[in-house]
Amino acid sequence: MARKSRWEEGELEDGVIEVKLSSWKYFSDYINQEMLNYTSYVYRGHGDSSWKLEPTLDRIIKSPTSPKREEHLKSFMYETRGRRGSNPTSLTEENDWWALGQHHGLKTPLLDWTESPFVALYFAASTAYKEKTRSYSIYAFQQQASEVNNEEINSNDEIDLINDRKPTVKIVRPLSDDNNRLVSQRGLFTRGPNNVDLESWVKKYNNVPNGRMVLIKLKIPSTGMQDCLRYLNRMNINHSTLFPDLTGASEYCNKVLTIKTY
Repeated sequence: MARKSRWEEGELEDGVIEVKLSSWKYFSDYINQEMLNYTSYVYRGHGDSSWKLEPTLDRIIKSPTSPKREEHLKSFMYETRGRRGSNPTSLTEENDWWALGQHHGLKTPLLDWTESPFVALYFAASTAYKEKTRSYSIYAFQQQASEVNNEEINSNDEIDLINDRKPTVKIVRPLSDDNNRLVSQRGLFTRGPNNVDLESWVKKYNNVPNGRMVLIKLKIPSTGMQDCLRYLNRMNINHSTLFPDLTGASEYCNKVLTIKTY
């Protein structure tokens, strides 16, 4: 009997490709064989493969020009008074405030990414296990491709503005010390044009040479989730290490309670 294929690659379309893995067990094989030599990719896990690459704020505010976005951020800045310690770091950039809120549950225009594919796998598998979804995905995004596309967008006067801005995608790497979770997760963010999901952005504005994979979607069936989480725990990837606070400790203990030999 022929061995079942570990993964199946779809057609590359405008820089986007979908790869279907037959099991989570082959995720490390794919990373080792296909991604190990490429350091410019960042990763994001989705607990349901049907979810779009869109930030939480876009799911609530459907108009790209709505003043509610600015009001929402001002409200957060006001509510954080006296809650960032005795000598908080000065946050001068708007995206630094969004990044602070992102890791404390605020709805923001940012998307979380990590430099570690296995951290992304943990977030996807953990959510899939909790939500009992049929399949989940890990996305890999080529950072340098965004720079190439942004350069073309900024230099092309025929490209329409969105919310009075060029529709570029910015890589956000906050330097604030407020966010220890960001360090533990090797995290960063992207911020794209309002109400444009990242996959649609890549397909519409991709300007990198043919054959370059800008966005890779790894789709994995949601079977064996407990084994996947136990495997990642042996790699020291769990809520306790990724969220070095009481929330992380609590969630880690919950998994120990519900997953046998976790």
